[in-house]
Parts: sequence; C-alpha cells; structure tokens
Amino acid sequence: MTTHEEAAGTGGLLGRVPPDRPVPATGGLLGRVPPAAVLAGLLLALLASVVVAIGLGPVSIPPGRVLDAVTAHLTGGVSGIDRAEDFIVWELRTPRVLLGVVVGAGLAVAGLLVQAMVRNPIGDPYILGLSSGASVGAVLVITTIGTATAGLFTLPAAAFAGALLTGLGVFVLSRVRGRLHATRMVLAGVAVGQLLGGVTSFLLLRTRNTDAQQQVLFWMLGSLAGARWDLLALSAAIVGVLLVPLWWQANRVNLLVLGDDAASALGTDPTRLRAVLFVLTGLLTGAVVAVSGSIGFVGLVVPNLARLLFGADHRRTLPVCVLLGALVVVWSDTAARLVLAPTELPIGILTAAIGVPFFLWVLRRSATGAVGV
Repeated sequence: MTTHEEAAGTGGLLGRVPPDRPVPATGGLLGRVPPAAVLAGLLLALLASVVVAIGLGPVSIPPGRVLDAVTAHLTGGVSGIDRAEDFIVWELRTPRVLLGVVVGAGLAVAGLLVQAMVRNPIGDPYILGLSSGASVGAVLVITTIGTATAGLFTLPAAAFAGALLTGLGVFVLSRVRGRLHATRMVLAGVAVGQLLGGVTSFLLLRTRNTDAQQQVLFWMLGSLAGARWDLLALSAAIVGVLLVPLWWQANRVNLLVLGDDAASALGTDPTRLRAVLFVLTGLLTGAVVAVSGSIGFVGLVVPNLARLLFGADHRRTLPVCVLLGALVVVWSDTAARLVLAPTELPIGILTAAIGVPFFLWVLRRSATGAVGV
C-alpha cells in the first residue's frame, strides 16, 4: 500500500494518482462489459440519434438526405436536397441537436461531480444554487435592458455571470476554518437557491411586458430554441475544455467518495479537491445553463443511471455520463418539438416528467442503502 508521505509527493492536486490506489468496485449491471465496447456502443447510438433527430419535425426529412446535406456543408460539396430542406437541416436543426449534445453532456457530468462532492446520490448541479443564480442574471436582463442590448451573447453572458457569482457566494459560505464541508455546501446552496428563486419571481412580477414574461417562463423551464452555430461553438469549446481536467481528476474523485479521512490517508487533500471540483463544476453548469435555461433532473438521473449500469468508478462513469446525458437531452428536445407540434414544449417539462419518478425511486433505494455514490 502506498504510504501517505509517498502519495503526497506525487505531484500535488493536479498530479496523477498512482494506479495501485484503491477505487470503488466496478460493479453495475453491465460492469463486466469492456469499457471500450460500452463507449463505442453509446457513441454509435448518439451519432444515429443525432441524424434521426435532425430529420424529425414538422417537416420530416429522411436520414439519408440529412447525411447528404450535412456532408455537403462539411466538405464544401453540393447536396442533393432542395434549398428549403437544406436550410432546415443546416441552419435550424443541426445546431440545435448538437447544442443538446453539449448541454446533456455538461449537465450529466456536473451532476456526477456534485454527487461525489456531497457524497449523496440525490445531489445535482441545481442543489448548489447555480441554476438559480443563472436565472436571476438572465431574468434581470430580459426584464430590464433587453436580450439584444449587447448583441447575441447578452443573455448567455448575464446567466453565466449570475451562476459564477452564486457559486462564489456558496463557496464562501461553505468554508469553515479553511475547510469545505459537504453538508454545509448543500445547505448553503439550497438556502441561496431559495433566496434567488424569490428574486427571480419578484423580477417576473415586477415587469408588465408580456413578451418578457413569456421569455422568462420559457427560459426558466429550459429550451434549445435559441440554438445558433456561434452559441454552439462557444458552449462546446467551454464544456470541452472543462471536461479534460475533470476526467484527469476522476481517480481522485474515487478517493473523495470514500470519505475525507480515507482520502487524506491516501494522499488527497479533500478540501482542495472539493474546491477545484466546485469551481470547475460551477463553470460547467454556468456555461450550459447560459445557453439552454434551467433543464432540471438531467444531472440527477443520468449519473445514477450510469452507476447502476456501469458501476461507481468515475474513470469509467464520467465518459459514460457524457454520452448518456447527450442522448437524454437530444431525445427530450426532439420529444418537446413533436409532442404538441407545431407548438413547442419547454424541455424542463419532459425531463421533470421522467426525473421526478426516478428521483423518488432513487430516494427510496438510497434509504435502504441500495444506491450510493
């Protein structure tokens, strides 16, 4: 067994964890399936889902024509479909579906890490108040200066700033004598989230602009209707950059869920690791919520589903969450476009319809010790 002193000298918080460190058992219903096969299967399912989802809508376009149009744009060639269908595929649906991939991946990974930080399977990014902070920033812009005052990025920038400031506040409130406590993080996040929820309601009631009220309502329930290529590129870049250090920390996250004493004994400073994860998770959640609004329960459902199927090792569960989260949001958004077509539903309604029963099931299972992080 590696000693504490030896472990402390392996490169600090951002260094690699030696491979002989203990990690949670692989477990899971599909835990014996090779990870490469799992990821390859999920990736193929996601690619097929993206193509099919782009073709579904009030104007149905077969997958072959979708691939023709997308390939033509990527290679600079000429597609075999008419201009109207090409516009629908490339300008309207492709950025929207791909934004669903980015949002789903970000929310699922954020949920996985929050559950590890608070060591509770019913945690998700919204329990730390980050979504409420983003909502206040967005609603403040919608009800006062307008969403186009500073260009296309006005609303995402306001939401991102709101999430960051809220995360900073919760971070400060959770520190006691230089240490971050999981229980205090949850309590501070819930309290701040409730306060900001009241602020959002006040701003909504204060405005007499019915258009602004409609925008606020739709944004608070989550939507990908505002997807554009430039927004997609920005959010994909942020999420992609953040996933790299988070995956790098996966083995240390395994130690964190063993408990602070065990993590310390194995050479990991739980307070520093929790602080790093808190910052990265806050940035990840802010970047995603800023372009999609508040899409609830993805961060709760997907990590628990991934652990049930593939075990608790975060080196394996994190990439699974990326792909599973993307699948869930892509199909939730597709359903939101089709259920009451041509009227569009906010995604949050559909994810809540799935997430609430799953949340209650997880809550019941966790009470018996059958589900954990």
